[in-house]
Order: sequence, then C-alpha cells, then structure tokens
Amino acid sequence: MKTLAGKAAFVTGASRGIGAAIAEAFAASGADVVISYFHSPDDAERVLAAIRGYGVKGEAIRADAGDGAAVRSAVKTGYETLGRLDILVNNAGMFERVPLHESTDEQFDRVMAVNLRGAYIAIKEAVPLMRKGGRIINLSSTFGARVPAPGLGLYATSKFALAGMTRALARDLAPLGITVNAIQPGPIATEMNRDAGSHARIMSMMTALGRYGEPADVAKAAVFLASDDSAYITGSTLNVDGGFET
Repeated sequence: MKTLAGKAAFVTGASRGIGAAIAEAFAASGADVVISYFHSPDDAERVLAAIRGYGVKGEAIRADAGDGAAVRSAVKTGYETLGRLDILVNNAGMFERVPLHESTDEQFDRVMAVNLRGAYIAIKEAVPLMRKGGRIINLSSTFGARVPAPGLGLYATSKFALAGMTRALARDLAPLGITVNAIQPGPIATEMNRDAGSHARIMSMMTALGRYGEPADVAKAAVFLASDDSAYITGSTLNVDGGFET
C-alpha cells in the first residue's frame, strides 16, 4: 500500500545500510525522497536509481553531517527540489570506539557533531518548512539505552543525548502538529556491522532471537512512524533489536 503517497521525505546518511533501506522503503510507499551522503557517491547513485525506479521524485545531495552549514544547505535544497517536506529522518552517524577517558577533544567534537549536532541543525531547518502532520524520526541505538561493553562512551553519549532531544522536541513541536520519535536498532547486518565473526556471535547471543536483523527491519518501523498510522505516537523510542534490550 502507498501509505506515504503525496509525502516528501529527507533521509540523511542514506547511501547505504539502514539509511538506504529507509529511503527505498519510503519510495516504495509512495513518497518522494531526497537523501544526503558524504563518503559514497557511487552507492548514493544506486540508491537514487532505486528511489526513482518506484516512479517518485528523488535526489541525492552530498553533505557532511558534521558540517552545520552543509546540513542547512542540504535541507533547504531538498525542500526546494521536492516542493515540500513532510518527513525528516536523521540517520547519519559515525562510530568511534575508544575508552571515554582516553578520547581526544577532537574525537569527542566530531562524534557529537555528526551524531547529535547534525540532527539538531537539520531539525531546526526542517521545522519551519513542515506542515501539520510532519514527522521527525531520529535513528538512535540500543547503546543509547545501556552501555554493554567498554569503549562505547563517545557513541553512547551521543545516542543518549539524541534520545533526550527526541523527547524534548516531542513536547516543543506538539503544538505545531509535528511528531518526533526515535528508533533504536540493535545488531543490524550492514557493511559496517557484519553479522559474521566472533563479535557478531556475541552480539547475536545477547538478543532474544539469537540473530542479527536486516536494514529492512528498521525501514519498516520508519515507514510506520512516518505514516498517518502513528499520529498518536510522539516522544517514543521504538526498539528494533531482536530483544537485545529484553
């Protein structure tokens, strides 16, 4: 069903993995979709071709999620390209594994710029462009709810903050008719998070289902939160984690 027909979406960090799956699922559901990317232009072109293959409008914009000016420009260009903006998905992110007390100031600043400040700026730019019924979806992580191993401090700090920002914005934007929710993926098989090897075996054992999920599992949740079916849901966090947090 074309549950997002007539809608326009902007998905950050969508040249591969979870972001790409969300962008393609939105297009399959009838939405026009603009994606941003930074490191993978060839992958972005493949995602763009898939989006347009569903008969909807699509565009890809190169923008560093850690560069505030680039984020602002990308949101504005996306809006101008599609003529409206109904859905914003803040998916762009980075992972840096280092004990928090051993991290450098530069590492801290970069992780927060990409994982938190980029989402903050995208939301500030998007809200004035959105109508009543707008949807904002932030991609957090199960590591934004608990920290199950050492060396996750920088990433976890950014994701805990993103979860808090989601709840705060839900309150702030409710009078405008805009909902704000977060998705917390658990172990999802992507190029950057392989579902093979000793680490993957440990992560799989920590889930109730005993396996990794697929990007499409997260994309289905995003389509739901972007649709009219989620109109009475805001300030919530949806775990897509195979029971990792159980």
